[in-house]
Amino acid sequence: MTTRIGQLAQHLDPRTWSGKGLAAHSVKNENDVVIVAIGRTPFCKARKGSLKDTPFDVLLLETFKGMLSTSQIDPKLIEEVAVGNVRNENGAYCVRAAALAAGIPNTAPTLVVNRFCSSGLMAVRSVANQIQAGEIDCGLAVGCESMSNHAKEEWGYSPEVSGANQEAADCKMPMGWTSENVAGDFNISREKMDAFAARSHQRAAAAQASGRFDAEIFPITVPVSLDGGKGVEKTYATVSKDDGIRANSTPEGLAKIKPAFPQWAPAQTTGGNASQLTDGAAGILLMRRSMAQKLGKPILAKYVATAVSGLPPRIMGIGPSLAIPRVLELTGITKEQVDIFEINEAFASMAVYCEEKLEIDPEKLNVNGGACALGHPLGATGARLVVTALKELERRQGRVAVVSMCIGLGMGAAGLFIRED
Repeated sequence: MTTRIGQLAQHLDPRTWSGKGLAAHSVKNENDVVIVAIGRTPFCKARKGSLKDTPFDVLLLETFKGMLSTSQIDPKLIEEVAVGNVRNENGAYCVRAAALAAGIPNTAPTLVVNRFCSSGLMAVRSVANQIQAGEIDCGLAVGCESMSNHAKEEWGYSPEVSGANQEAADCKMPMGWTSENVAGDFNISREKMDAFAARSHQRAAAAQASGRFDAEIFPITVPVSLDGGKGVEKTYATVSKDDGIRANSTPEGLAKIKPAFPQWAPAQTTGGNASQLTDGAAGILLMRRSMAQKLGKPILAKYVATAVSGLPPRIMGIGPSLAIPRVLELTGITKEQVDIFEINEAFASMAVYCEEKLEIDPEKLNVNGGACALGHPLGATGARLVVTALKELERRQGRVAVVSMCIGLGMGAAGLFIRED
């Protein structure tokens, strides 16, 4: 076993790759990490939308059930369940119980991954790393967040920590502050921010109207009213559509919205040009290629690599501008060879900066809209980006997708995937 793991590690360690670049990564090896099923729930407005009455554990349960149905896999084959989640209380308890309730056997351990906005991608990375290391052959990665059910937080750092230096002190500042810092430091105008957000809504509305999102969403059945007392029964409904998209968004209309953070210059971030508070989840089933072939499962894509970068917390939004070049350098794939970029639109300020800094063709970036329209359920976003990117690659018969996001406290992450022929 030790020899096998060593051989796998040598084959998959980028430091020992015999070749980099798209041609080298397109070669099929039985130990490749591949994706055989993807899907997501609808993304719905927190505290207002169709999932507002859905507890976190029920959202998890419906997501697990949806992925089992989508993948048509025997649950006994799943050897790991990794879930990205940021702020739902008792997450580890809910993940384990919901997995068991969905029919995933107790032989599959569960794990909660929290690296803020990248948590869903980190769940994918965790499962992929275990397959690469020879520890498992099959794992389910999920990102899930019920922002309607976030607990109120009242806490702070000890003075020994927050008083140590400015960057440590910056870690306690709200994310809206970081958005204004990006806009101010890099001269991102309000006009550009509103135009980007309007484009996001318009593209998402077009994708929804054309049925493109239907290909990635599995409907879920959830409570629409909670027990209000004795004798009050729950009622249930099937939810199948994203409900945060505003098809009538225009730059002119968004320009009328007041700043959300007038206390911080240049006060350009608004409720219209930032990501929405949202509930939702997404899942990715990963396998070793040899297992997928043995089971006759269609291979959607190959997982290649993930890169994470650190940067000053005060401008955390520019994280993708560091992480994307890093994952491209790691794999030897050029920016021009990437067919689809999915970058989380935490704030339009950071999205505009990353698009311009990396000189990404707008026709390759968030072509079906992004978080300004669909929302940003913190732990779910990284997984949702993978699902959306792979579905779009399939639609346009592309080869390479890069997903990326900024991460609170000063980080950025990016993952690279190659669609199978």
